Amino acid sequence: LTPKEKIGQMTQIEVGKLVDCNGYLNKSAVEYWIDEWKVGSFLETPGNHGGRYSWYSPHTFANFTDAVQRIALEKGPKLPVLWGLDSVRGANYVKGAVIFPAGIATAASFDPHQAYAAGRIAAKDTRAAGVHWAFAPVLDLGVNKLWPRCYENFGEDPYLSSQMAVASVHGFQGDYKKDRTRVAACMKHFIGYGYPFDGSDRANRHIARNELLEYYVPPFQAAIDAGVATAMESYSTINGRPVVLSRYYLQELLRDQLGFKGMLVTDWEEINSQATIYKTAKDYAQATTAALNRTSIDMSMVPDDESFSQITLDLVSNGTVPMSRLDESVMRILQLKKDLGLFDQPFADESLQETVGSAQDIEAGRNAARESITLLKNKNSVLPLSTNESVLFLGPTLNSTRYMGGGWNVHWQGPSEQEGDSVYEGLGDTVLRGVKAITGSDPKYLKGVDIDGKALIDTDAVIAAARSADKIVIGLGEHTYAEIVGNIENLALPHNQLKLVEIVARESQKPVVVVLIEGRARGLGRIPEIADGIIDAYLPGIYGGQPIAEVLYGKVNPSGRLPFTYPGSESQASSMIWQASYVPYTPQWPFGYGLGYSNLTYSNFTLSSNVLRVGSPVTATVSIANNGPHAQKEPVLLFTHQQYRFDAAPDLYRLRAFTKVELAVGESKQVSFTIKAE
Repeated sequence: LTPKEKIGQMTQIEVGKLVDCNGYLNKSAVEYWIDEWKVGSFLETPGNHGGRYSWYSPHTFANFTDAVQRIALEKGPKLPVLWGLDSVRGANYVKGAVIFPAGIATAASFDPHQAYAAGRIAAKDTRAAGVHWAFAPVLDLGVNKLWPRCYENFGEDPYLSSQMAVASVHGFQGDYKKDRTRVAACMKHFIGYGYPFDGSDRANRHIARNELLEYYVPPFQAAIDAGVATAMESYSTINGRPVVLSRYYLQELLRDQLGFKGMLVTDWEEINSQATIYKTAKDYAQATTAALNRTSIDMSMVPDDESFSQITLDLVSNGTVPMSRLDESVMRILQLKKDLGLFDQPFADESLQETVGSAQDIEAGRNAARESITLLKNKNSVLPLSTNESVLFLGPTLNSTRYMGGGWNVHWQGPSEQEGDSVYEGLGDTVLRGVKAITGSDPKYLKGVDIDGKALIDTDAVIAAARSADKIVIGLGEHTYAEIVGNIENLALPHNQLKLVEIVARESQKPVVVVLIEGRARGLGRIPEIADGIIDAYLPGIYGGQPIAEVLYGKVNPSGRLPFTYPGSESQASSMIWQASYVPYTPQWPFGYGLGYSNLTYSNFTLSSNVLRVGSPVTATVSIANNGPHAQKEPVLLFTHQQYRFDAAPDLYRLRAFTKVELAVGESKQVSFTIKAE
């Protein structure tokens, strides 16, 4: 390969540069990027960048990617292109594919199989569209609950996130070097992205080196040990130093210490952003020079212009960047293409297109939601509801598919206001449809308030209906968002959403159940005190309505547990289970909290030894009994706590092991965990 061809392999361009003014593939543009600049990778869906269709079916998507591949095999270096896509919750950009629960919901299941299943189906559906590379899993720790990307990851705990990371990587990749229904996974965002100091996306992070290694690294190490093929570096800075320009983070730590041997890509425009946003470089050239000479970055997600290619060509020509540096990255990129089978068959597999959105896949999405939904309060056993009761349903989230989907759902920011739920064309469901399936009749529903909480709606009618009901279920939550668009000033849900609950509870004097459909732990005001029942469904995906209804009516006994600390005040936005033990920990609900509809008792906790040493593991055993009245799935969580730790404040608690057991009424089981000092 010529220097220009090598640089082209290291360049990734977004699909909008290939779309003409009518939304169709612009073949001249494709030829320009491939023939002139030798570009070897593209990303994204045309549906986000002026494409003819809002949501591309696997067949239509594949027609687009296949057309690009045909040009790539005829022009430029005649090498297949590698296509990347944010298939973070199933193949969420492929029409008809199941959009799974968000990462925090998957984590709430405390069942790694759910992460595996979501990855496995996402891989199949992504490959059906002619895409070979999924930008997932997201392994940031969601520490600051204001952060708009909390929902994408597996919560705040290093161990939980690590277990989900392994399962997710195996789901996406499997034996991806042979199995052409799999894709290359991409662990992201390396590293420390989830602790922005003020909660806003891309804000600076202040993370001590020892804390970074102790808490933030383990999920990435687990993914590396599981064989993850690629990685994406993180936006922004840690302690004022940009990650994308850091020799320590992207060479010494990632490559030398953690042993990552795969391909490393930047996040969106992150090299050039050093000059335009963060002001950590004078210009694009200085940023590109530092990124190439200091780090092991293999591919720049440019994504909109020729800057990286032209600057890198100049740097190689004048000797600033050695040719050996290009060879190192191109070798990894071409090896990845070979591993994915692109040199043999780079086109979409039409047979996979027929499997997208199958009944089996939909049931897998619903099962993931069923396992994750978390019961936080159940005063006087207000739940489950009975089909004989008169129930009033209120709130903007109970009659919406897109709000259950959240961001990264059809589009980056979710469906637009103009599209609403119509974009799904009958796919997905709602809570109300789920209720109807259970009760056999249309539920009594009034909206009561809009999603942004700008205005209460038909308050007099709401009060009158509430007074005549036996119980009231109110769905609260968030508008769809992703990244910076989701920045918020404070944790509280919109004022009028909270006010609706207060008005209904006060004026009706009837039991009130609140269902939260949210991407992060929002402030609830007086709801924990006022409501009789509270359920957190997180973002359960577009097929989450039926599972929520099943939990409400007792068809499913809730078994989710909080994968994060739920703050009780603004000052607790960054409270977490592994904070220093001397710092007060008084959240609304702690990490791992959750209820079921049965009465379970834990007893006979024993340790095989009261001394833990390297080479001498200890077995912890506990008995769990289900006293009824329902069968129950129970996540069993093992925590440790150090009474002291010399010269370093000990954690409050550390999650060391977990499993999920199923107990029939009257059944008792022993659960054992092995604790190692290593």
